[in-house]
Amino acid sequence: MTSSLSFGRYAVDPPVVLAPMAGITNVAFRQLCREQGAGIYVCEMITTQALVARNPKTYRMIEFGEQEKPRSLQLYGVDPATVRKAAEMVVAENLADHIDANFGCSVKKVTRRGGGSALPWKRQLFRQIVRAMVEPARDAGIPVTIKMRKGIDDDHLTFVEAGQIAQEEGVTAVALHARTGEQRYSGEADWESIARLKEAVDIPVLGNGDIWEADDALRMMRETGCDGVVIGRGCLGRPWLFRDLANAFAGRPERTMPALGEVAKIMRRHAELLVQWLEDEREGVTGFRKHVAWYLKGFPVGTDLRRGMAMASSLMELDDLLGKLDQDAPFPTEVLGKPRGRTNSPARVVLPYGWLDNRDDDTVPDGAELDDSGG
Repeated sequence: MTSSLSFGRYAVDPPVVLAPMAGITNVAFRQLCREQGAGIYVCEMITTQALVARNPKTYRMIEFGEQEKPRSLQLYGVDPATVRKAAEMVVAENLADHIDANFGCSVKKVTRRGGGSALPWKRQLFRQIVRAMVEPARDAGIPVTIKMRKGIDDDHLTFVEAGQIAQEEGVTAVALHARTGEQRYSGEADWESIARLKEAVDIPVLGNGDIWEADDALRMMRETGCDGVVIGRGCLGRPWLFRDLANAFAGRPERTMPALGEVAKIMRRHAELLVQWLEDEREGVTGFRKHVAWYLKGFPVGTDLRRGMAMASSLMELDDLLGKLDQDAPFPTEVLGKPRGRTNSPARVVLPYGWLDNRDDDTVPDGAELDDSGG
């Protein structure tokens, strides 16, 4: 399946984007994924307030590797003035080559301030925020894309109108996670909504939700007509999914099903990259722990060995434990096509008081901006 997707002057081939994931899509994980296949790899969510305040943690989170082209930065903000300052900083200080705007986050600390998946309901405020990002970026040739959900819940859907507003304001492409904020990561993604959005706008549409295997991406594009896909939870513990996607879009049948020994090598590489980035072995290996269960999902690995890896604090300790794995254990095919990462139940979206009363009220909620990045 050929693709002509581009974000401004940057070709996206294959038409695959790594979704920003808090605590996951740091420079180490992005490099690991890039070593497997091409596409656009987006950093963790960066709040405009933290960027403008030059928060040291945030500045570390927007580090990019030498091979990262384009450098893709996701911004989140609720106050158009702060958003504009952040976009101007990105331009003036050459911090990124591509900006993605977050209108999809459904966590309480974001939506109760009117951000994330809550924000497109306020269509005038949404328009102002999009404009505040696009205008400074456009003058510098930096494409702006947005990522959003269907809406707050089934009674407050916003995705079609938001996509049209984004197009009017000069956004390059729009990605839709085909769930509402209320759904969080429960149930099945509504791919039909991706098709509806594609029919409603002329700019490229990327689909997100329930792509667990490379062939799911091809099927989504066939069924919805979307121009590309966004990969989130499907690559957790499986960075080689990007190799499979490259093969799938090139029409090649090869799919990666590594034996446990090969997975162990990738796990070691992941931990090593984290140590290099953080310049601290203990911190890097500790940061790797959260990935252990995803990598080992379905493999015959005992509880004690799993627990040991999830408590490791040095590369030597991790090497010893990886060496105890059954290197020849075949890939567990029963996990193919199954959800990975976060799964949860639907939950009412927490909103600012009176948020649903007037869609055209563009008042910025008190205390709307977040001081810390990462979602």
